[in-house]
Amino acid sequence: MSTNKLRDEMKVFTLSSNKPLAKEIVDHLGIELGQCTVKTFSDGEVQINIEETVRGYDTYIIQSTNDPSDQHIMELLIMIDAFKRASAKSINVVIPYYGYARQDRKTKSREPITAKLTADIIERAGADRVMSMDIHASQTQGFFDIPVDHLNGISILADYFKEKHLEDVVVVAPDHGSVKRARRFADEIHAPIAILDRRGPREHDNPQLSVVGDIEGKTAILIDDIVDTGRRVSTGAEALIKNGAKEVYATCTHPVLSGISTKYIDESPIKEMVVTNTIVVPEEDKLDKMTILSTAPLFGDAITRVHREEPVSTLFNY
Repeated sequence: MSTNKLRDEMKVFTLSSNKPLAKEIVDHLGIELGQCTVKTFSDGEVQINIEETVRGYDTYIIQSTNDPSDQHIMELLIMIDAFKRASAKSINVVIPYYGYARQDRKTKSREPITAKLTADIIERAGADRVMSMDIHASQTQGFFDIPVDHLNGISILADYFKEKHLEDVVVVAPDHGSVKRARRFADEIHAPIAILDRRGPREHDNPQLSVVGDIEGKTAILIDDIVDTGRRVSTGAEALIKNGAKEVYATCTHPVLSGISTKYIDESPIKEMVVTNTIVVPEEDKLDKMTILSTAPLFGDAITRVHREEPVSTLFNY
């Protein structure tokens, strides 16, 4: 399908969470971003104006739901409603980072399942399809009754590390719950895995860590889907060096980077922190040791395939 054909049939819009990524995606598609404005009244209410027709078009909204997550979710819901009332042919929601996905089950009495609630309100607002990347709990896909395309950011990270030609690599899961992700990454770069056995409270500054696996004299790559407080990767890197690793790299898909997380990372033995641009990293949080990879080609190809009604599964091992 030609660029002109795409331009005549689809429109891509972005809200306030990740305009740089949205611009990269439309550049990859060879079209222009749709025109809209997002305003906030003095009392915090969000107002959105769509400044061009969407009647009869397949529409795509690009919006991560990172901090401030509630504002970003509200912007998304209002935009979906606006498109529905403006007679868009279809409303496809592209959520590079799906917030609230860590609240995917009840771990104690009277606890909400907020990942399900978020899915319900997006669907009820009028979304026809959702596209996201490396959702924290993959079962979140099942919370929707509309199609969900769950893209794989691990391959983007793996391709970067394969090009570095590191020697004696071992992939390290930061805890037992991350073993599946570490195994998938390790398979892509053809490396063994190790596990950090973490004991004590999850939020504790000095957890008890022991290493399961051979890391002696090896280059360790710590992999996670999200880096939030930075404590898990920084304490993990310290434990790996203490137990004989030659050097430590860390990587994740979603750089949430709350609070003083970058201070922890900068002061840790991590040689390089590799992330993607599903979330905008503010200039003040960018480190000399941080590398940011683009997810735009993958999202752009996925949008093209959805629009052409072609299989998206070929992109799952992008």
